[in-house]
Amino acid sequence: MTELNKLTIADARDALRKGDVTSAEITEACLTEIEGADALGAFVHNTPDLAREQAKAADARLQAGDAPAMCGIPLGIKDLFCTKGVPSQAASKILEGFTPEYESTVSQNLLDAGTVMLGKLNMDEFAMGSSNETSVYGNAVNPWKVDDRQLTPGGSSGGSASAVAADLCLAATGTDTGGSIRQPAAFTGITGIKPTYGRCSRWGVVAFASSLDQAGPMTKSVRDAAIMLEAMCGHDMKDSTSADIPVPNFEAMLTGDIKGKKIGIPKEYRMEGMPAEIEKLWADGADMLRDAGAEIVDISLPHTKYALPAYYVIAPAEASSNLARYDGVKYGHRAKLEAGDGIDEMYAKTRAEGFGDEVQRRVMIGTYVLSAGFYDAYYNRARRVRALIKKDFDDVFAAGVDAILTPATPSAAFGLGEMENADPVKMYLNDVFTVTVNLAGLPGISIPAGLDAQGLPLGLQLIGRPWEEGDLLNIAHEVEARAGFVAKPSKWW
Repeated sequence: MTELNKLTIADARDALRKGDVTSAEITEACLTEIEGADALGAFVHNTPDLAREQAKAADARLQAGDAPAMCGIPLGIKDLFCTKGVPSQAASKILEGFTPEYESTVSQNLLDAGTVMLGKLNMDEFAMGSSNETSVYGNAVNPWKVDDRQLTPGGSSGGSASAVAADLCLAATGTDTGGSIRQPAAFTGITGIKPTYGRCSRWGVVAFASSLDQAGPMTKSVRDAAIMLEAMCGHDMKDSTSADIPVPNFEAMLTGDIKGKKIGIPKEYRMEGMPAEIEKLWADGADMLRDAGAEIVDISLPHTKYALPAYYVIAPAEASSNLARYDGVKYGHRAKLEAGDGIDEMYAKTRAEGFGDEVQRRVMIGTYVLSAGFYDAYYNRARRVRALIKKDFDDVFAAGVDAILTPATPSAAFGLGEMENADPVKMYLNDVFTVTVNLAGLPGISIPAGLDAQGLPLGLQLIGRPWEEGDLLNIAHEVEARAGFVAKPSKWW
């Protein structure tokens, strides 16, 4: 077997169980590919020795017949997950030198399933961004290219998306607070699912906005997403928001039968100035589902227009609270102090040096909306709007809709640096189709479904009922089969 790094999880699993290939061989193929991919900036902490050791252990389990579905599969882990003995910086200077003595629950679940960790992946600082340009490591780069323009892989899980799209690993972990799995998946032509809030434990994942953050897989296919999501999930006593709900065999639910499923098309997602190719992709997606036997119905989510403003009040408010713990006292970066400086100066200098511009902007916004006199006017009002947004979805699902189809992003990937000096709100608009899903705590998946006029990937988003990831994956599997997206970026790195 050649080009083992290009295998899907499903194909690698089957080959490993047959004995056609070893985990050590697949891991070595990925490590070789990573070595030659510095131009992508996807991996920020490589762990080749650890990966070889884990691959050897996985091969022993396979030989002994003790092999879970993901045994021997090499993965990349987003830098937001704490990994024991491996630097975990959340792409921020303020966590410089932080090496955890513990493993996040999600990455531990994957290790227990026999996976191999190739290293840590680039991201926006503290997961705050839509282009991977706020990282202390420098930006990750999209393996898709137009002429000489370097494109964003999306954010915040940009390194994960770039690594999977470029076949540096078989799959990767991501996190999604307002679209940070689905938007980069759409920009790079891969699949990414954000499960229902509470499906994956948040313990050991560096917090951005605690009521919105959720981990999920970024993979080369819907089947791979089903396999990996099952391994990542599970109730965790260490996370009070982790749901004590059985984890089904998601792969077994990929029957391809969606006859009679009711798919909603929300009129509020038809935005003024939406590119014609996004409109066409959306219409094509509806046709694919209709041809598969689903019923397409128009629906209304009337409070959608308030989602972005509500999100950009709630998320910074929670971030300002979560990031208050980074002060240079216990771990990470500490500013050099001058004679006469006290603890207040140390806090101020450390945080000014340690946090990048975007993180500082969001912390200041969050602190402002939580301050006396503004708490009710902004934060509480945003929470009430959030409840209305969730009710919109509840009403639609109560009326019999099984899933909702929308575009994943308002455009294809844009050039790195193109929005650097633009109004930050313009960057925030990248999340326009995705933030509602986080506010309502629902599962959402992005599936690559076409190319734009420049030959760049475009994604469709499906939003599902809470805890019905299996049903959502099955509908997505049918879209994937009918879209027939097989395009790959030409290797230039």
